Amino acid sequence: MTSMEDTANTAIRHIAVLGFEKRFVPSQHYVYMFLVKWQDLSEKVVYRRFTEIYEFHKMLKEMFPIEAGDINPESRVIPHLQAPRWFDGQRAAENRQGALSEYLHALLGLPVKISRCPHVLSFFRVRPDDLKLPTDSQAKKPETYLIPKDGQGSAAHITGPLILQSYRAIATYEKSSPSEMAVATGDVVDVVEKSESGWWFCQTKATRGWVPASFLEPLDSPDEAEDPEPNYAGEPYVVIKGYAAVEEDEVSLSEGDAIEVIHKLLDGWWVVRKEDATGYFPSMYLQKAGQAPAPAPRPGRVRGAPPRRSTIRNAQSIHQRSRKRLSQEAYRRNSVRFLQQRRRPGPGGPAPGPAPSARSPQQAAPQTPPRPKPQPAVPPRPSAELILHRCSESTKRKLAPAT
Repeated sequence: MTSMEDTANTAIRHIAVLGFEKRFVPSQHYVYMFLVKWQDLSEKVVYRRFTEIYEFHKMLKEMFPIEAGDINPESRVIPHLQAPRWFDGQRAAENRQGALSEYLHALLGLPVKISRCPHVLSFFRVRPDDLKLPTDSQAKKPETYLIPKDGQGSAAHITGPLILQSYRAIATYEKSSPSEMAVATGDVVDVVEKSESGWWFCQTKATRGWVPASFLEPLDSPDEAEDPEPNYAGEPYVVIKGYAAVEEDEVSLSEGDAIEVIHKLLDGWWVVRKEDATGYFPSMYLQKAGQAPAPAPRPGRVRGAPPRRSTIRNAQSIHQRSRKRLSQEAYRRNSVRFLQQRRRPGPGGPAPGPAPSARSPQQAAPQTPPRPKPQPAVPPRPSAELILHRCSESTKRKLAPAT
């Protein structure tokens, strides 16, 4: 049971709608999947029926009648939420995702007495049912419909159940918290959410939970197809929690350091650049520059950085060749080359050359401007007699004096 003190010191930073599931036990129904990001930097996935969400909404209005507009409609700040239909089908579940995203965004923007009240916090905490699936072997497997990463979740973009990506565990992982999931070497899991922190939310037939991405490999290739290419231009980030390097290819940084991220890898260990030095650093200890500072993580409440694959003992891959990874020497070499090219002037700028004091007298002398191009001479205007002599007879009659 969560204590009142624990509840008072906790807040939800963001809630994202991941999609929904069509379930068949005990009867066909739909549940929405939410990624809840807490103030202590932890991330949880919870599942809620829309009827539960609407009952939560009604209770919230009863608790805050003034903010719900019951006394004065102009004082309402609690967002509206359309009531569920008598029968909600798949099309309704799809179309409602956008409205739910807007509702949750507005909910977290309400005054602290509402957005951090025990009613809100307890509703979005992980329940035992969020981490397990029906164990009835005769039950049909749930169908999962995820919103694309570009955020477009309309019916036009979601046309059928999504086939979740399957990964294989390369080593045994023992969970260290209730929200994690233990896997054994060779286990195959379906990945629901790939968090940038390097912790992936996975599910098997009967259970769900977070697993380090470094313990998983694709079934068809050792290479992770979704790993982006390095971006040597770099993205500015700020360190929100210091980390001391353990491996030779890691980098030690202190809280508040400003760095650039040049390669975002899915295992949660990003390649960062500070001046000309590069190295691996846990992504969960970074925050984009310019964002409001995140609160300090509370001890004992947050999963640490996921283990790196190079530190996993007895890893057994089904692929003959290992995963392709650049060395830090290659990152540094490419980074320095990019920075040198960026410092050079562009095609329209002045060409690099010696300093003015080192130029020869001929180079230092001012150049004479080019002479203007000569224009053709203008012929003299002909006399009136010549014009009358050369014009037509009609013009001559018009110009002749009247008699």
